[in-house]
Amino acid sequence: MDRREFLSRLIKIFFTGVAVVSGLIALIFAYPARIRKRKTLFIPVLDELDIPRRGVKTVNFSYKRGEQLISTRAFIVQHKGRLFALSPVCSHLGCLVNWHRKKGQFLCPCHGGKYDIEGNVIAGPPPRPLTRLPMKLDKGKLYLGIKV
Repeated sequence: MDRREFLSRLIKIFFTGVAVVSGLIALIFAYPARIRKRKTLFIPVLDELDIPRRGVKTVNFSYKRGEQLISTRAFIVQHKGRLFALSPVCSHLGCLVNWHRKKGQFLCPCHGGKYDIEGNVIAGPPPRPLTRLPMKLDKGKLYLGIKV
């Protein structure tokens, strides 16, 4: 093996190592441990009779995470015969969106993000739709799933 071939292999090994390490670091940041370890807690938020027949209903609720009491809200949506729950957290920078009934849109007050009734981005800087929350109906109550 001559000097040129040795240096060529050494450079290839170095850049392959850098690529592998970079990929592993990216995976670690893309799926942090604190999210993996959190469990879903189902919280009763609404009686079954209060579920909207169509449109959007805002529900406010509280839950405990450790010793801390957290108050938040969510949107219960009945649209095109489907019932689902949306998080109020904008996917851009985490501001809380509001439902604007006359416009039929969720509006973010921070940077002008707009979402349709299904939570899909229709304008502004948000990179992703609103998060759909897990939910279930049990014994006349609607439960929302929250990661704790």
